[in-house]
Amino acid sequence: MTRIIMRGCNGRMGQVISKLVEEDAEVEMAAGIDVWDDGHNSYPVFKTLRECTEKADCIIDFSTAAGVDELLEYCAETGMPCVLCTTGLSEEQLKKVEDVSKKAPILRSANMSLGINLLMKVLKEAASILAPAGFDMEIVEKHHRMKLDAPSGTAIALADSINEEFDGAYEYVYDRSQRREKRPRMEIGISAVRGGSIVGDHDVIFAGTDEVITFSHTAYSRAVFGKGAVQAAKYLAGKEPGMYDMSGVVG
Repeated sequence: MTRIIMRGCNGRMGQVISKLVEEDAEVEMAAGIDVWDDGHNSYPVFKTLRECTEKADCIIDFSTAAGVDELLEYCAETGMPCVLCTTGLSEEQLKKVEDVSKKAPILRSANMSLGINLLMKVLKEAASILAPAGFDMEIVEKHHRMKLDAPSGTAIALADSINEEFDGAYEYVYDRSQRREKRPRMEIGISAVRGGSIVGDHDVIFAGTDEVITFSHTAYSRAVFGKGAVQAAKYLAGKEPGMYDMSGVVG
């Protein structure tokens, strides 16, 4: 049984994960951490990690970047494993994550979805075969109208998973409106669509002569990210200090 501390337990993702944990016999919620609490949770809630008196095997963090420094200090002091899902970290914070991973196991990913992380693994093999055969590679991502950044971090991570196979030889192109030339071979085009309430939709297109292969992933709810975080907590509990990613979770 893996006991979890949910940091940001009363946020949208915190509540999604709380429900998922209730339905999973292999995990239980030891405690939640949040600045406010109305007593509706089935587990104790504390305002800070240092106030928490419950024993646990792993922290899942879906909170805000502003509070990550406190989290990292706690993990460095206690060696507590942490699945770090909070985005928008500064370069200084990312460096601190690396430093803390020498004292505690830290798992961080651009996308917690099991499907997306399996897709990254599949793309490496596909690209190693198709790119040398002359296939062009394009990524199209779609998200809801409220999303602020473009392209998505997931789209970049998908491109990176391909580019790693070629030692970073491919250039990323986000806009061709100012160019009047044939498509260069050594580029990966990344396009963003924003509209409606799309949770997340990513297509990776391998376009060759007379044939096209498309790998697609669609998230219908944010629960897919919560499921990945819970699986990651199971995987990370008991691990030695170090930096981990979702590749270990998907096998």
